[in-house]
Amino acid sequence: MRTLMLALLLSGAATEALAQQTPAPRADATYTGGGMITRWGREVTPENAWRSYPRPQLERAKWLNLNGQWDYAITKAAAPMPQPTQMDGKILVPFAVESRLSGVARKVQPEDRIWYRRSFTVPADWAGQNVMLNFGAVDFEAHVWVNGAIVGAHKGGSSRFGFDITPYLKPGANELVVQVADPTSAGSQPRGKQLLNPDGIWYTPVSGIWQTVWLEPVPALHIADVRATPDVDRGTVEVDVALSAWASDTDAVRLSVRSQGKTIGSTIIRANRHASIAIPDAHLWSPEDPFLYDLVAELVTVRDPYADRKERDRAAYDSRFTVGESQAYAAAQVDGAARDTAKAYFAMRKVSVGPGKVHGQPALLLNNKPYFHNGVLDQGWWPDGLLTPPSETAMRYDLEFLKKAGFNMVRKHIKVEPDRYYYDADRMGMLIWQDMPSGGGEDQFLAGTSQSQAVLSSEVMAQQQFELSHMIGDLRAFPSIVLWVVNNEGWGQYDSATLTRFVRGMDPSRLVNSDSGWLDVAGRDSDVFDIHTYEDVPHTPARHSDRAIVLGEYGGVGWPIEGHLWRNDKRWSYQVTTDSSDYLARYRRKFEEVVRQAKENGLSASVYTQTTDVEGEINGLLTYDRAVAKAPAEAFARMAAPLWEKPAAPPKDAPTPRKRKRGS
Repeated sequence: MRTLMLALLLSGAATEALAQQTPAPRADATYTGGGMITRWGREVTPENAWRSYPRPQLERAKWLNLNGQWDYAITKAAAPMPQPTQMDGKILVPFAVESRLSGVARKVQPEDRIWYRRSFTVPADWAGQNVMLNFGAVDFEAHVWVNGAIVGAHKGGSSRFGFDITPYLKPGANELVVQVADPTSAGSQPRGKQLLNPDGIWYTPVSGIWQTVWLEPVPALHIADVRATPDVDRGTVEVDVALSAWASDTDAVRLSVRSQGKTIGSTIIRANRHASIAIPDAHLWSPEDPFLYDLVAELVTVRDPYADRKERDRAAYDSRFTVGESQAYAAAQVDGAARDTAKAYFAMRKVSVGPGKVHGQPALLLNNKPYFHNGVLDQGWWPDGLLTPPSETAMRYDLEFLKKAGFNMVRKHIKVEPDRYYYDADRMGMLIWQDMPSGGGEDQFLAGTSQSQAVLSSEVMAQQQFELSHMIGDLRAFPSIVLWVVNNEGWGQYDSATLTRFVRGMDPSRLVNSDSGWLDVAGRDSDVFDIHTYEDVPHTPARHSDRAIVLGEYGGVGWPIEGHLWRNDKRWSYQVTTDSSDYLARYRRKFEEVVRQAKENGLSASVYTQTTDVEGEINGLLTYDRAVAKAPAEAFARMAAPLWEKPAAPPKDAPTPRKRKRGS
């Protein structure tokens, strides 16, 4: 894998890429940095581990958090018993088996099976409701039992899933068992930067439950999805509401839009339908003014709108998905209280590509105006929790630092975060470029010199597309996300053009970056032309008359801070310094070139590598434990300020330039 890693890093450009190589790591080098812990990690207990409601875009009032101490065991796949009779100890959910905060920190091999077990009691005031068991994310393949009965299975390391477990419950204590298999880099499933034997730019694997597990009561027929899409040009929000199953003609959804506690728009629609709600004098969202509207969806019963119609059933059938149906339900009378209520929110904002400040070079637009995306590559890894941040506060800290440092965009790099991350970005005002986690096998990773895309089996492609659609479905409600990144540097890249059209078809309200770096093969479909340049002075993207140009990655200056390193035997970066003034000088040299390109070439975005050090990588703005900033946030912000400076207006009494005579 080391040969592949060096090929990936060195082909494509970095002329000063340096790797400080020392003797080969120990056999257990996966956990060389296992002793590093953040200040937030020190505060984690079974009682306070991830207590926030995990799905802020479909929030219900009642729920039961199942995070905390579970029993666990690791067995071989060939073990004869369907479930282990003896468990190995306790694990703190939602932290992965390999992480320090889980209390386990064990390596998981492809032939291993992780078992989880705990009991729970359904609250008495949930009587008469169905009970949903929800998982924020489990890496990779999960099978779930309740009281000995299999209730469902799921494949996908980054997506939410859940099961209605009502038929399997009994009075009093109930037993929940979860089995997880994870091939990590031995498989071809989407996994981002996880590697069984981590090294260089590849990190410690994450297996098993790594996001919140919870129960909530719902009616048998309940709200499953609320999708709000702003239309800034028309001054409306377009809302789709899907229920958990098909509905009858008396099932309807009442939608209410609220601004600062005041209802500014409402309507009633038949269940499983679309609504358009006017937003008068819309308050537009931006990183400088992240204004949000609240949206409440209520499942209600209405009096039959067709009860007095001749041939009632025929009239109802013929009106399906028509203006007449919309009008009939908007005027319908509600009987009784709401049967299900879900809270959501949205922003009035528009992202597009259009004329920029440099003639002939399109730019990224926000709310129909050119807007430069000053971004940072963000891996979202933690020394104590790995893919799971130690806490909600810890996760929010990264965004807070970046805002202070003058960044208005994060490229969330081949990882999907817990929903609370995007919730914080929405409220703080941070644009998000969301990567699809990479998949494929070792020989299906392109090099910087590759001229064609990878060939994958139908099964592998189907899993990639399944997880891609889940990522978009799970996250498209968050207004901070403005661009989907389909491929990173050719890692498992196949048929980019088709995947780009697939993404755009699912979510036409956002931009799509087909290929971030390296093999650009979907120019007619991608909204941006994206290069990666790790030279001391970044290269300039070629001009494109039909799409915006961006530096999808540039950087990255490494500075190893003693006492804050994951491992001492290997440290990796593109350029290396051990001096604060040299660090800032190198960063300034790069950023001044970004400013020049923005003003002279029409560059629309730049993504500096990276927010923090990560395991063997030392090129972060912060150390891996977030304890030391390699320069004050204000220093980075001062360097970013010229990006938004307006050209000085000439003095009012300045003489008007004379036209030159021909031949003079």
